[in-house]
Amino acid sequence: MTELLRIENLRTWFHSGERPIRAVDGVDFELGTGQTLGLVGESGSGKSVSALSIMRLIEPPGEIREGSRIMFEGRDLVPLSDHEMESIRGNEISMIFQEPMTSLNPVYSVGEQIAEAVRIHKGASKREALDRATEMLELVGIPEAARRVKDYPHQLSGGMRQRVMIAMALACDPKLIVADEPTTALDVTIQAQILELMIELRERLGMSILLITHDLGVVAEMCDQVVVMYAGRVVERGPVADVFTSPQHPYTEALLQSIPMLGMTQSEPLRVIRGTVPSPHDWPAGCRFAPRCDYAFERCATEQPPLFEVDGRLSACWLCEHGHREPSKVEVKQA
Repeated sequence: MTELLRIENLRTWFHSGERPIRAVDGVDFELGTGQTLGLVGESGSGKSVSALSIMRLIEPPGEIREGSRIMFEGRDLVPLSDHEMESIRGNEISMIFQEPMTSLNPVYSVGEQIAEAVRIHKGASKREALDRATEMLELVGIPEAARRVKDYPHQLSGGMRQRVMIAMALACDPKLIVADEPTTALDVTIQAQILELMIELRERLGMSILLITHDLGVVAEMCDQVVVMYAGRVVERGPVADVFTSPQHPYTEALLQSIPMLGMTQSEPLRVIRGTVPSPHDWPAGCRFAPRCDYAFERCATEQPPLFEVDGRLSACWLCEHGHREPSKVEVKQA
């Protein structure tokens, strides 16, 4: 596997009042060429802030802290100027946002909006750029693309607008697509169509995808690797099949157990993760999941665990310190 993207010690903080909000606080992961990596976790875990950091779209009062590295094809994006990032953003790395209606400009046709990126990054003429926009709409499965290229966002359905966003992201043949909850605002049928489209385009065009989502079913269907985030940090990462079959971190295990399963009766209660995500103003001193964890013991409250290698993946849990997940001290006491 050729490495395309490597994130090292990413820390993105927001300054508010006396103490900073440490939204992303030491994140590490890699993405290979042609791979799809899923970034999952509860709301507030730092997924979207990580994505915006990769795109260098963090604005004051936010900042990417010193010591963070975002290596894209061996080049660190963190120290680049805004002008240097303009040649990368939308050209080599593109982003698909959650809500297309707020991301598309309502006063320009969708064709003009796709064509603008082509003109800026590829130096195409206005006619060539519009032809490219029509070609991209055809690629993402919009019927009568030559007519639809003149439509405005409000004239399209939610699913069509999301296809336009994908067309815009692909217009300059990027090597990496960052997709932030690309199907959240869509109904289930349209979600399935959009996901199928993204899989097909990845295979046809050979691009890499960083998929940010809270939907583990989407990760299981689309992704090769998964990174599980909690409270601004990575708690587990590895191949999707391994992580979902045999989770090594208690948070990953709890997430998987909270999914409604086919065949459940109405009398069966859904498993929930007790408590709430702690405040990014004041993360717990030890393991950040410890206050909600059924397996926590004394050390968990005082020492933050690193990522330990265990069975082909990484897990930030003291139970995995020796290369395999051991029975917790709580389980031993109960036995």
